[in-house]
Amino acid sequence: MRGHIEERASGNFVSSTAELRRLTTPQDLFQAAAEEVIRTATDAVKARGRFTIALSGGSTPRNLYTLIAANASASLPWDQMFFFWGDERHVPPNDPDSNFLMAKESLLSKVAVPPANIFPIPTENPDASAAAEAYEQTLRKFFAVAPGEFPRFDHILLGMGPDGHTASLFPETAALQEKSRLVVANWVEKLKASRITLTLPVLNAAHSVAFLVSGTDKAAALHEVLEGNAAAEKYPSKLVRPTDGRLIWFVDRAAASELSTAA
Repeated sequence: MRGHIEERASGNFVSSTAELRRLTTPQDLFQAAAEEVIRTATDAVKARGRFTIALSGGSTPRNLYTLIAANASASLPWDQMFFFWGDERHVPPNDPDSNFLMAKESLLSKVAVPPANIFPIPTENPDASAAAEAYEQTLRKFFAVAPGEFPRFDHILLGMGPDGHTASLFPETAALQEKSRLVVANWVEKLKASRITLTLPVLNAAHSVAFLVSGTDKAAALHEVLEGNAAAEKYPSKLVRPTDGRLIWFVDRAAASELSTAA
């Protein structure tokens, strides 16, 4: 792919199996990430008969979903693909800020995925903690996990905020300390709101985790996450370290501009 550089990343932030994929433009990033989703889905269906993915919110994933809908709607095994969410704002599912609504508009309404294969977080529940508990039970039932075990997603898509947060795991929030729950309602003081999020043990149990990071507003945080020495609780993306899976960082040139090895 034009403008595409792939390298193995090393350092104090992840294991030696992490991959840093540098792309020149945001469009190159979307294309590379789409190819990875398609490859991972195809491989998972061949190996295990289904593909489970946790979707991310935000503008970067929207562009990724639009690209997949446009280019792979006829080629993917949609009836064997199951869609979940890594986090959600505590707003109704038809709210403009809903991650579910964004994915529905950009991808799920445009492809032949059965409605029964789509598992949104039940944010219509006015109690964020109850919504988180209900979603945890959904995951436990679908993945048939016993107490003390965690579901193993085939692929989890993540973004990263300018403050280094990922999913709804914000700096120095209570959810960063969670070791046993699958889903929690995480109070974020600066937002004066609860966000519902998968926990770090779930993220780190996945077969594959992909970060999509684009734009100069992410450059300082990306440098700190990949190369800095600040405490991980201040940059929660540092805490995503799959124990037996792949970790891939898709970054464009703008986001990578403060890395010491930037081209």
